[in-house]
Amino acid sequence: MTENAVPAERAHLFAYLYRLRLIGRWGLMRSTVPENVAEHTYQVAILTHALATISHDVFGRTDVPIDRAITLALFHDATEVITGDIPTPVKHHNPRVHASLRELEHLAAEQLTGLAPSPTRDTYRSLITPGEHDAEAYRWVKAADKLDAYLKCLTEVAAGNPEFAVARRQLERAVADLDMPEVEYFLRHCAPSFAMTLDELGEP
Repeated sequence: MTENAVPAERAHLFAYLYRLRLIGRWGLMRSTVPENVAEHTYQVAILTHALATISHDVFGRTDVPIDRAITLALFHDATEVITGDIPTPVKHHNPRVHASLRELEHLAAEQLTGLAPSPTRDTYRSLITPGEHDAEAYRWVKAADKLDAYLKCLTEVAAGNPEFAVARRQLERAVADLDMPEVEYFLRHCAPSFAMTLDELGEP
């Protein structure tokens, strides 16, 4: 660097996002297979694509913002690199705790946005903190997020871990309450495979 050169901007956002793999999920539960936020994010993106594709190919909908939904899915838990994964019972312990955690998530989102390269901050702000204009796209992400939690419980119970039995029942109801035919289709045709062994999956 020459004496009068302007120092390069340091944009730390992506280095932070890579650390999502260090943030564990289900911290209060004994898991047979540990899971981190980066894995969960990938799985939610896959499920978002799956639900949107089912909507288009099976039910004939042509208005699903699939590309936007998948992009939002990739950032839906980005703030957890700062806040950590806060267990659901803690989040909903009482309204004051819930409100405080929402404020914490908002501050974390602003901090992350500020770490993006300056010309891109508006773009990443819209992904880390989606606005009302993204409500339809984000609906698919929220459904996929809940479905992924249910599938985690399903696989843990299938592996003989009773720790997730109650959570499985609760999430089964929560997923049903989504009242989305795409989710019902996935539960009928795809979800049972998650409780099968590798040998069973390979059977004709």
